[in-house]
This record gives sequence, C-alpha cells and structure tokens, in this order.
Amino acid sequence: MPNFPIDRVRKRFPALKRTHNGKQVVYFDGPGGTQFLDSSIEAVCGYMTRGGANLHGNFPTSYETEALMTKAREDIKVLFNAPNHDVAFGPNATSMMFHTSRALAREWKEGDEIILTELEHHSNVDSWRTAAEDKGVTIKYVPFNTETLTLDLDVLPELISPKTKLIAVGSASNCIGTITDVKFVSEQAKKVGALLAVDAVHGIPHMYVDVQDLGIDMLFSSAYKFFAAHVGMAIICKDLFERLEVYKVAPAPDDIPDRLEIGTQNHEGIPSISEAIKFIASFGEGPTLQEQIISGYEAIEDYENSLADYIRDEMQEMDGVTLYQASDDVPKTPTIAFRVEGITPRDFCIRMCEEHGVFIAEGHFYALTLAEKLGLANSGSFIRAGLAPYNTLEEADRFLDGIRAIMT
Repeated sequence: MPNFPIDRVRKRFPALKRTHNGKQVVYFDGPGGTQFLDSSIEAVCGYMTRGGANLHGNFPTSYETEALMTKAREDIKVLFNAPNHDVAFGPNATSMMFHTSRALAREWKEGDEIILTELEHHSNVDSWRTAAEDKGVTIKYVPFNTETLTLDLDVLPELISPKTKLIAVGSASNCIGTITDVKFVSEQAKKVGALLAVDAVHGIPHMYVDVQDLGIDMLFSSAYKFFAAHVGMAIICKDLFERLEVYKVAPAPDDIPDRLEIGTQNHEGIPSISEAIKFIASFGEGPTLQEQIISGYEAIEDYENSLADYIRDEMQEMDGVTLYQASDDVPKTPTIAFRVEGITPRDFCIRMCEEHGVFIAEGHFYALTLAEKLGLANSGSFIRAGLAPYNTLEEADRFLDGIRAIMT
C-alpha cells in the first residue's frame, strides 16, 4: 500500500467509532454519501451556536452568513478551477439540474437536439430529457457498451449536428465506477457550439475535475458526497448564467448566482464545504490552495485505487462472484459493482451488515438504464461497495472474508 496517513485521517471522522452487533462498522457505502469530517460537523454546529440569520439583514449574523457563503463559493471555484464560473447552492445536485434545465430549455425550439448517455445517474438524464420533451427537442443517446462497460464514444461525432444544443455526461459512473473521457466529449461539443453539462457528483470525491481544462459549461455536485453537509451546487459559466431565465418568485434577486437559489438555502451546511475542501488540500503540497488540491487528489487516488485494486483482484479469484467493471486500462473510481450467485443483492447486503458489520448497498442507484442494459434491473440490480480515504486494508479484508463466509 502507498504511504498514506490513514491513522490521522480516521481520527477526523467520528462516525468510524460506531459498532453494530459488537463489531466496529466498516463504511463501504461512500458512493451513497461519505461520513462527515469533524471540522465539517464543527462548522455546522458553530454556525448554529453563534446564531444564524437569513441574507440581506443589517445585523452581524446576516453579514456573517453572507461572508460564509461567499467563502464557500470561492473555495468551490478553486476546487474545480472555475474562475470564470459562478456557484449557486440548492438542496442537492438533482434539484439544481432540474432548475437549470428548465431555465436553459427556454432557449430551445422544436427541431433542436440534445445528447444524453445510457450510463448516467438519471438526474443527468431526466432533468434534460423532460425539459427537451416539453419543447419538442430531439433527444439522442450515446450508447453504453455492455461488453466494455464504457460509453461508446466513437459514435458521438455521428450523433452531433449543427442542431445540437447540449451534451450531458457524467465524470464517472456512480454504479460501476467507469470514468468517462469528458475532454473528448467537450471537444466534440465545441465543434458545433453545444453546451456541455457534467455530473461530477460521483467523480469529485475521488479525483480532480478541472472545469477549464475539460471545457465544462455547467457542472453539478453535492457536498455530502465529499465529507460535508447536504448541499447541492451548480457551477455555471458566467456568460451562460447571466442569460438563464430562471423560474423563480418575482421579488427574488435577479443577480447571479442568486437567481438560481430557489428559496432559503442550507446556511448552516454551506460552511462545511470549505472545511471539506481544506481536508482534500491537506494531503497535498504547494504554495496555493489549488496546487494543494491537485496534489491532494493524487495522494487520495493513489491510496483508494490501491485498496480497490486489491479487492478486485481477490474477488476475481472467487467462484460465483461476477464483477461489473471495465478492463484494467480504463480508469475507474474505487467503486465495485458485483453480484453473488445464489443470493439476492438485498439479502447479501443484509447478511454483510448483520454478520460482519460491513455497510454496503444494493440496487440500480438511479443508473436505471445501465442496469436494464445489463439485464439486471428486474432481479435486484447490483451490490455496490465504494471506498473513501478513511477506509483501510484491514476493512478490505473484513469485506472479502465476509463474501467468502456468506458464500460458504
């Protein structure tokens, strides 16, 4: 295993002390939401303890709320290297996608086209699909290759036309971990002046997502996937943001990013995002926050992928276990989707929890089309184990021993 300060990391997550049926819990459910960082918890509690307030008040707690939100926006722009974008907050990434799609669709007309994919979490499908259907816009799909477990991006140039207004793609599959070549998609989109929307919810806990380098116009993420509170984010190119005609109440501010922030935000949760970003940067080096974030991600990726590779290698030797993963040359997040012969995904997860104290999840995880294409949607879909930087080699062995015991 690579040199990684795992003991120091684990001290930062209070939930890791939890036990279940006499065993210390192993949290392998990171793709559904990571555990909370101690300083993120303190940020939430600190805000509520000092006194909260809504915005636009002429008193200290209102000023402080505005300042904390401003700091979080600036930190998020550094996290994604998005100086030419602005950041809007909301309940979750799905809500932000639906808000944004409705606003953007006001520019579309019958005969326009958008391109979606068969690999996505459906938040990055149905938000755009339903808006397109309302406007009579043609919808095309990049197919999912069931042999390679990747998107068939070779057909993308054939799908694109001068009528293409938007391409929506995920940075990585929340179900099988496949990382998509977003830069290639961006290059194709720019040839016809189409906008690129990227769902980075699953990718950002594990890897650096550079909005500028990848040419992303709109990016969506959720902070509870990377150690902070339940806050959604839309990071949108300022030029585009300024022209979005958002559905909102008439008296609400029309400035950006306020126009997309429907209703009062999670003011106590937003400061926790800055703490999570600081945590990622703490693994890195360099004089600037951005340099620390980039090298911090490198350290996290190296550690998580080493653990995931070990687990995958061991599982491949087990009779009766089917792994759903792309080939070794395809980059992946440390997310492992599988099935076990002779037991339903739900029953397997229950036994892993009750007998071994390992928390893993089952289902299609809203990547419904993916499960349908693989013929699994009507039989429980997948079992999914996902790693975070607080997981250990000992926990990996407990997980593997659990699989062997259940199969005996």
